[in-house]
Amino acid sequence: MRKSAAIIKPGERYLILLKPYSSIASLPPIPSSLDSEPADLSAQLLSILSRPNWQKHPSLIKLLPYLTPSHVSSLFAFNLDPQTALNFFNWIAHRPGFKHNVHSYSSMLNVLILARSLRLAEKIRISMINACRSIEDVLFVLQVFREMNAADGQLKFEPTLRCYNTILMILSKFLLIDEMKSVYLELLNNNISPNIYTFNAMVNGYCKIGNVIEAELYVSKIVQAGLHPDTFTYTSLILGHCRNKDVGNAYKMFLIMPQKGCQRNEVSYTNLIHGLCEAGRINEALKLFIDMTQDNCCPTVRTYTVLIHALCGSGRKVEALNLFNEMKEKGCEPNVHTYTVLIDCLCKENKMDEARKLLSEMLEKGLIPTVVTYNALIDGCCKEEMIDDAFEILDLMESNNCGPNTRTYNELICGLCKKRKVHKAMALLNKMLERKLSPSLITYNSLIHGQCKVNDLESAYRLVSLMNENGLVPDEWTYSVFIDTLCKEGRVEEAGTLFDSIKAKGVKANEVIYTALINGYCKVGKIDVGHSLLERMLNDACSPNSCTYNVLIEGLCKKKKMKEASSLVAKMLTMGVKPTVVTYTILVGEMLKDGAFDHALEVFNHMVSIGCQPDVCTYTALLHAYFSQGMFEEVDYVIAKMNEERILPDLVMYAVLIGGYARLGLTHRAFDFLKCMVDARYTPSLCTLSILIKNLSHENQMKQTRSEIGSDSVDIADVWKTLEYENVLKLFEKMVEHGCTIDASIYGALISGFCQAGRLEEAQGLVHHMKERGMSPSEDIYNSLLDCCCKLGVYTEAVRLVDAMVESGLLPLLESYKLLVCGLFIEGSNEKAKAVFCGLLSCGYNYDEVAWKVLIDGLLKRDLVDKCSELLDIMEEKGCQPNLLTYSMLMEGLERTENN
Repeated sequence: MRKSAAIIKPGERYLILLKPYSSIASLPPIPSSLDSEPADLSAQLLSILSRPNWQKHPSLIKLLPYLTPSHVSSLFAFNLDPQTALNFFNWIAHRPGFKHNVHSYSSMLNVLILARSLRLAEKIRISMINACRSIEDVLFVLQVFREMNAADGQLKFEPTLRCYNTILMILSKFLLIDEMKSVYLELLNNNISPNIYTFNAMVNGYCKIGNVIEAELYVSKIVQAGLHPDTFTYTSLILGHCRNKDVGNAYKMFLIMPQKGCQRNEVSYTNLIHGLCEAGRINEALKLFIDMTQDNCCPTVRTYTVLIHALCGSGRKVEALNLFNEMKEKGCEPNVHTYTVLIDCLCKENKMDEARKLLSEMLEKGLIPTVVTYNALIDGCCKEEMIDDAFEILDLMESNNCGPNTRTYNELICGLCKKRKVHKAMALLNKMLERKLSPSLITYNSLIHGQCKVNDLESAYRLVSLMNENGLVPDEWTYSVFIDTLCKEGRVEEAGTLFDSIKAKGVKANEVIYTALINGYCKVGKIDVGHSLLERMLNDACSPNSCTYNVLIEGLCKKKKMKEASSLVAKMLTMGVKPTVVTYTILVGEMLKDGAFDHALEVFNHMVSIGCQPDVCTYTALLHAYFSQGMFEEVDYVIAKMNEERILPDLVMYAVLIGGYARLGLTHRAFDFLKCMVDARYTPSLCTLSILIKNLSHENQMKQTRSEIGSDSVDIADVWKTLEYENVLKLFEKMVEHGCTIDASIYGALISGFCQAGRLEEAQGLVHHMKERGMSPSEDIYNSLLDCCCKLGVYTEAVRLVDAMVESGLLPLLESYKLLVCGLFIEGSNEKAKAVFCGLLSCGYNYDEVAWKVLIDGLLKRDLVDKCSELLDIMEEKGCQPNLLTYSMLMEGLERTENN
């Protein structure tokens, strides 16, 4: 963006000291052509305006694209003839793309006051007040307003009643209620008698914040002044009662209006409709909407938007879309807010294509989406794990000059962390700080969750330190992530210790923390501890939810304590917690594993009879059991039942179906379901592909024991250690034969299998194979290859891969960089290691994370103290300094390692 050469900046006092400009000849010459913003633009402008017929001067047209309100303010600081100043002020106001702001109005106002053109000055003053676009603007105008009134002599310009009323309404609009009250008292002190507009401004201001008691005091003043409350008064009172969630009294005001001779208008109706919607009385709001015609009122865009928003929020999307189409048919054009409400609703229902269509429709109509619109789309994409699409929306947002806010980055960070792209999420933290946006608790909690998801608890704890340094305190959600992660890693005692410590930190454990810890103890077989935690939870007035009971029920089932598990289900009901489909699925699944098919079906039928519909997980448990017993008829029945209930398979069910048929030698059926899986946009897991390949290679095909049958029983490492490359090609042939699309994600899974087994040559063979078919390796594929190279010590190839990735705009994982840099230093390739590190610093990684993972966890843990110091020097030389806290960690680490 270009920078304006403003003399008057926002927030400066409005009074400008006029400076005599003794000679036009001293002004800078006007350039014949302008390729960039000219210097001393205001002075050049003065030179042009000092000539006759300045409107037709060719240089003025060339300067026009560079002119901003700041330049106009600067121009009026010169001793310019007032009439010329006013003519130019009005002329430029009509130029396309130019709009005066409160500062340029203030400068013009000053010129007119000094010239004592007070009638014109009053018009400019009213326009200046109405030009307020932010609280900062309002406070600036208020300062100007007061200084004009307090000034002496030539600079004094007393406010009129109209001026007072206008500023009262603008203060009401921006909810600056204390200032509004002060201005009202100033009006009285100036011996100006308020009129109905004055009182209405006060009533409206207090009603906007729900202070109806104060508003009614001004209604009484209306009566005391011999005036009558009008439509605006009553409409404000309706708003005030609705803001207080008192729809009953709002309705009374609405009904009184005709009796008081006040015509109800569109705003009266819309305010009450909004209040009813906020109270969840949507059907009454819709009836009132239909009744608008009785008062000859037509619904406005706001009326429609309020109803559409309420319908979307209550899950009545079809009605919302019908209303949206109706408003367009009736010639009421939806605005940005209307579109945003619908886009948000569609995104929450994962209807991303429909949401994108609405965005396109908006743009075609010339409507400018707000940050809220874009955030809804970005959030929707991230929740659907469509990260590339989310970044496309971000690019579109920025290209339309809409700056992302903290929420935008939080949604992207959360989406990246879900996809385990923590290094990219941390890089976004950098961008937030560059944009002067303050990371919130949500930002840090998302990043902590991301680090935990990639099993880097140490970096997660470091983020807590950064959070504390930025004045943020970990909350219950922060601790729930740590406790859950520790439990998943089997470090239950550590999780218990952390749990015991949070109370002293002023954090009250919520149901998520309790459930995570109970689950952790149940997973290691300590059911009694889980039960005691449940009792403690109840004593702490923290209500267990179905998830809490479910983890205990699952723990009991795994211990074969089915009777106790059933008793706990009964206890749930006495505690007012309804068993869910998950509860019954746990019981059914465990009974099936024990071969108690009849008992399992009893429970299954019971859940259906009480209206708890089985979901894809329930049916998956049934399929898994039926496959294990070779019960083909039952498998077919379950599939038919799912089709009848319109329950679609998920990733796990597809894996069970493919694995079940493959292990029983029904290869054709397995590949049929693989095609369905790919068509449904699910990527087969490495495990699923391993089962198919093992089946194709005829290794122990019919020697499986029943206990091995299932999607997760294959020893993946064993398969890929011995797998012949030709069998992967056979898999491709079979997939093509069954009409399966072989995309980059399939290649990625297979390449990952070879890389995990350390078979780099075969992995590279598959990369060559995919390139021959016009596909480029993804970031995940490159990272698999890079990780394999580093672990095998093939550092030259690893460096080549890093260069290829960076050239393609892809980011290697910092874990791989750590292995590569450390490996190069250990083998003595010091310059190569430094070169790789220098390249890393230019890729946009978060410098703290670079220091944590490469310097501390990499070099210092390998006792490469000197190398760590050298790389830290490089970071400092390049201006890539980490946070002071990280720097302190490095210093402590260097000192400790040297001492050791």
